[in-house]
Amino acid sequence: MPLLKMEHYLVLTDDIELTKTFYQDVIGLTVGFRADLGFPGYWLYLDETPVIHIAEWGTYTAHSHKQGIPVTSRGAGTGAFDHIAFNGFDAGQMIEKLTSINVPFQQNDVSAVRLIQLFLFDPNGIKIELNYR
Repeated sequence: MPLLKMEHYLVLTDDIELTKTFYQDVIGLTVGFRADLGFPGYWLYLDETPVIHIAEWGTYTAHSHKQGIPVTSRGAGTGAFDHIAFNGFDAGQMIEKLTSINVPFQQNDVSAVRLIQLFLFDPNGIKIELNYR
């Protein structure tokens, strides 16, 4: 069966509120409906799709082990997974926002394809790529 789209990735964190605030206030995602899964967390949406799930390490791990579901081990940064990318519009507006709230970022201009890339890290060390064409 063919895949249709990528839906979400899960961020495990010790601070779900700080992580939620980052993705909501910095990246611009919206907190939306989340089913009762038996552990605390959030679903953050891009339009109608819940693209980022946030869960607290301890309760998620306990719940998953109880269900027989394996959990990744803690590691610095993203390990073998390097980054997640989003497309956007108005790079200048995002640059102004990141600068005004003191969120460090690196800019990469790919002039051959008229692309501006911004790279930043979430509070858990996950690299985020923002692409503006």
